Amino acid sequence: MPTFTPTSPTAVARLVAAEFATLPGRRVLAVDGADAAAPVELAERIVDALGAGGRSGAVVSAHDFVRPASLRMEYGRDDEWSYRTAWFDYEAMRRELLDALREHGRWLPALWDEERDRSARAAMRPAPADLVLVVAGPMLLGRGLAFDRTIRLELSASAAARRTPADQHWTLPPLREHETDNPERANWTLRWDHPDRAALRH
Repeated sequence: MPTFTPTSPTAVARLVAAEFATLPGRRVLAVDGADAAAPVELAERIVDALGAGGRSGAVVSAHDFVRPASLRMEYGRDDEWSYRTAWFDYEAMRRELLDALREHGRWLPALWDEERDRSARAAMRPAPADLVLVVAGPMLLGRGLAFDRTIRLELSASAAARRTPADQHWTLPPLREHETDNPERANWTLRWDHPDRAALRH
């Protein structure tokens, strides 16, 4: 049976930063969590902790790597299968983040403007030799992406429903199904119903 240790977002950020202090070079961390878990907020805390330790860091939101609306919503605005398979451009994340960082020392901060539904028109950025990219968003695990370390933010069904806007509740079933179908073990798994009373799974 798993055991859990109480923790907090600040403690998690420090724990992760300490781990990356042992991993030199350019690295990529995934913070996998539904929007209701606010994975970008934890990613920003981690980057702050990295900076406090003298390490370069940057956050990339999965929502800046969505596909155009014509592809995302080809079968409707609330098609659950499309949300799992066609909403986020995971292949572009591989190409423009993981491969570009490791092979060419650069990275793309954003691919597509989700709100305006047009190219983000972002330029490639050079990566410092010690950069840790923190990619945050839903359904990152189970995609065959070679992250150096991974975090999974777990929400109970009730917490996910409570923290998801009513007009987005249609995303809850595909999120649960993806996690069930892709039980990839994260380096750190956190119970995240109440981040101020989080728990680290062992």
